[in-house]
Amino acid sequence: MSEQPTPPADATPTDLTAAGGSTGATERTPGVRGWFNLEQPFAVGFFLVLGGLVAILLGLAVTNLATIIIYISFALFVALGLDPIVRALERRKITRTWGMVIVYSGFLLVIAGVMLLIMPTVVAQVAQFIKDIPQMINDFEKTDMYAWLQTNMGDQIGNILTEVENYILNPANIATIGGGVLAVGMSIATGISGGVIIIVLSLYFLATLGVIKSSFVRLTPARVRPKVADMTEQITSSIGGYLMGMVILAFFNSVVAFFLHLFLGLPFPALMAVLAFCITLIPLIGPVLYWGIATVIALFTDPVTALIFAILYLIYMQIEAYILTPRVMNRAVSVPGSLVVIGALVGGTLLGLLGALVAIPITASILLIIQQVVIPRQDAKV
Repeated sequence: MSEQPTPPADATPTDLTAAGGSTGATERTPGVRGWFNLEQPFAVGFFLVLGGLVAILLGLAVTNLATIIIYISFALFVALGLDPIVRALERRKITRTWGMVIVYSGFLLVIAGVMLLIMPTVVAQVAQFIKDIPQMINDFEKTDMYAWLQTNMGDQIGNILTEVENYILNPANIATIGGGVLAVGMSIATGISGGVIIIVLSLYFLATLGVIKSSFVRLTPARVRPKVADMTEQITSSIGGYLMGMVILAFFNSVVAFFLHLFLGLPFPALMAVLAFCITLIPLIGPVLYWGIATVIALFTDPVTALIFAILYLIYMQIEAYILTPRVMNRAVSVPGSLVVIGALVGGTLLGLLGALVAIPITASILLIIQQVVIPRQDAKV
């Protein structure tokens, strides 16, 4: 029997293993060492618990910073929405700095005009609406629709209207709904300060938008930078065109709602116009939602007038869907209707109106990445 070679005195365990010898220790799979060694359960448990605590702390930090994250997101989308206007001015030989001055001056003038001209009227009409609730309910009780409801539901409809009226007109309930005078005042102050923060941040984002995009591109490998730069440009242009298009369509909706309420003699035209603008910012769902809300409110005035309003606004919705939207949204990435609904519902559930507004451009960006990156890679596989 041949003798095994004697290893040198300074041989390492690795050398012994390579020579066919044994170190007397159990072989370990590479990478299963140290903290994650199952032979040290205390260390494993300690670091798992520590990782869980870090994750919880990060979650709490994100929750506490949610308002700031919303401000930053809103400001970024405002900058992307105003960027197409600034670029249009640049194409007319106006420097970007002066273009930003012109755009933000016009933007602030529009906001100031809305606040000065519309908001006092809206506040007055809200107060008048609360004051007129009893008369509106009395007028509704005299209509044929109320008689039909009473015939089919009995006295329950009258009891429901009485309870609704008492609940709305009870000062204690109004304070509960509004969260109290102090809470309302704090909400208004927070909204104003948030608006100022968003405007200032959006100004900085718009001024450095090119630097932000180039910095993002430089984070990617050099071989894919041209492709990433092209996709980044497409995504930002699409988001900017989408946001501007949604504002334009919402403005059209508010104008149509105002004049319909005015000419049909429906109450609170200015209030309903502001409500139309805010709701119809939500794509696809917004106009339908406003159509339903405005029609129900109009029923308390006159069922026939409400029916006329519903028909006329439905006609406008068809005009918007087949004529206005294709023209206004020609620069935005096309998104299937089902994904629009799903994105708006998910975004609205998570972040309210802002979430519903930004969900569609985010969905469009994901679709663009899938179309230009994922699908070509899958097609290249044999």
